[in-house]
Amino acid sequence: MEVNENEYTTVPEKKSPYADSPYESAYIAPETEKPQKCSPASKSRRGRPVLAVLLIVVCCAATGFGVSKAWQNKFSRMETAMNEKFDALEQLYGESKNENTSQQLPEQNAQTLGQVYAQNVKAVVVVTSDYGQGSGFLISADGYVVTNYHVVEQDKQVEVTLHSGETMAAEVVGHESGNDIALLKVDGENLPFATIGSSDKLAVGDQVAAIGNPLGELTASLTVGYISAKDRVMDTDGNVINMLQTDAAINAGNSGGPLFNMNGEVVGIITAKYSGSSDSGASIEGLGFAIPTDDVVGILSDLKEFGYVTGAYLGVYVRDVSESAQSYGLPAGAYIEDVIDGYCAKKAGIRKGDIVVNLGGYDVDSVTTLTRVLRRFEAGQSVSVMVYRNGKQEYLNVTLDEKPVQEESSTEETLPAPTPNQGSGNGWFDFFAPFFGIG
Repeated sequence: MEVNENEYTTVPEKKSPYADSPYESAYIAPETEKPQKCSPASKSRRGRPVLAVLLIVVCCAATGFGVSKAWQNKFSRMETAMNEKFDALEQLYGESKNENTSQQLPEQNAQTLGQVYAQNVKAVVVVTSDYGQGSGFLISADGYVVTNYHVVEQDKQVEVTLHSGETMAAEVVGHESGNDIALLKVDGENLPFATIGSSDKLAVGDQVAAIGNPLGELTASLTVGYISAKDRVMDTDGNVINMLQTDAAINAGNSGGPLFNMNGEVVGIITAKYSGSSDSGASIEGLGFAIPTDDVVGILSDLKEFGYVTGAYLGVYVRDVSESAQSYGLPAGAYIEDVIDGYCAKKAGIRKGDIVVNLGGYDVDSVTTLTRVLRRFEAGQSVSVMVYRNGKQEYLNVTLDEKPVQEESSTEETLPAPTPNQGSGNGWFDFFAPFFGIG
């Protein structure tokens, strides 16, 4: 067989670049695999793609005028539809963002702790009475001072020491022992005072600061903590009060002092702390309590204007619904033990045996809750009351009365507790001790 010398070319053998390698390249590549140098195409082959392109251009030009307007209209409709969808999505995103921001994101701190202290320390005072020393704070430039009732009680000889060291005689304008609040007055003008904020806006985890007079001698002390819980129902000296719980350090002498949020506003009135040890012997630390400002602003307003608490009044005897009664299907609420003649509850049709479960749009699950809710309204206001009666809900409209000055809390024996009848609201149940003339 005759071999064409141009068909194959022998490539010189190349040794491995590695010194000890046993392999050597003996590959003989066909000439067709050799890289080819580019050479100018012949005229006949070079012209074919050019002609093809020209033909395409001519065809497009011929048909373009016919369809361009249709395509333009189609793209215009598509663009309009897409813009409408983007606008809708953008609006939806904006609403969602605003909603999430308003409902989930906490308010940013407006001040540092140092700024809160510097702004308010001059408004915090020492209150001295026959019962000892406590704290308080000015709420007006003309000398109104808030403190706890248990700091002053019935003492008429009360002194207030300002941050400057000046001691002034103070008049007890009024008090409300059931909420441990007292309002004092000193003669003065242009006095530094603190701003009262809203405790309802607080959330568990919010930072707070207390300024007061711990131990009766460490004046103007700042302690810092967080809101540990809200709506703690605490029994202090027989008075059941709703409280804020905080881990800010609180000691004897802090009573009556202010609890500030990070906007420098008073959101609580320091009242009590747990101390000592638990049943197991463990030491109790970091359990302090303050009265929420939103629960007492109406009380302070009444004390300032009248010297006593007027407040909204229903004119009923009420008790809590016990857990055993609730286990038989009765709702939590304020059970009407009796209705007082001549007052709004009687006029509105509230009956003995009703259970108040909502007043003015606020849920009521206990006597304490009913008391708190009533403080949000004034005498003369008309509110809706939802009661549980004979196994169903009834809605009544009540125009609230003014709380009589002479009415005080009283106690009675706990009623016997036979098995209640779920279909009736007039059974005898195991309730807690009643509160007279709640309001």
